Amino acid sequence: MTTPPPRWATAGSALLLATGLTALGLSPAAAHVTASSTTTAAEGWARITFTVPNESDTASTDRLELRLPADTPFSSVRVQPVEGWTAELTEEELPEPVQIGEGAITKAVTTITWTADAEHAIAPDEFQTFTVSAGPLPAEGTTLVMPVDQSYTDGRTVAWDEPAVEGDEEPQHPAPSLTTTAAEAEGHAHAHGAGESSADGSSHAASSTEETSPAGALTWVALVAGVLGLVAGVVALLRPRRRD
Repeated sequence: MTTPPPRWATAGSALLLATGLTALGLSPAAAHVTASSTTTAAEGWARITFTVPNESDTASTDRLELRLPADTPFSSVRVQPVEGWTAELTEEELPEPVQIGEGAITKAVTTITWTADAEHAIAPDEFQTFTVSAGPLPAEGTTLVMPVDQSYTDGRTVAWDEPAVEGDEEPQHPAPSLTTTAAEAEGHAHAHGAGESSADGSSHAASSTEETSPAGALTWVALVAGVLGLVAGVVALLRPRRRD
């Protein structure tokens, strides 16, 4: 006859499950609007992807407003089409000309607004990604803070606009951000990513090669560790306990 596992075994199994979920990036704390980029190299051109999870149990996300840095503007901004969503790029005059490379710009895209049709809003338990091609990136060590307003079908808006401070506890609604790194060798810094399209359907030329980085290797290690942790936790919870 089987008996319930001892309390320490159940706790240990739960710990294994939690570890696996965390390694896979599935913990509740990860459910923020975040930004990732194909490159952070100064002077480079990046595909910046914003991952937007729906955190409501009853309403869908149907509108996003992204604010781009005005003090370190991009000379070029394009958006990748998302099915069922329209994108509006708002260009504004800058307070003063900004030197980029050998020239200066006086206007730049400062806001991108995505709006969903009724069938493509982000429903509860779903997420969507929105990709922007932008560049060139500013000097090494520049932190690009890009606040996002996430609007729901019930009229509620969540502002992801709180700056994260190194050494402090993460704020409740952190703004997506990236910090630029050293410029790459000539020939790589100005390459555009494949498949980047503007709102009018035009696209950049692309480089088809990608390099494997240490960060990428660590991501795979974390993924494997997460899967193993989940499997071990499930096996421990399901294993029957027999009396002697």
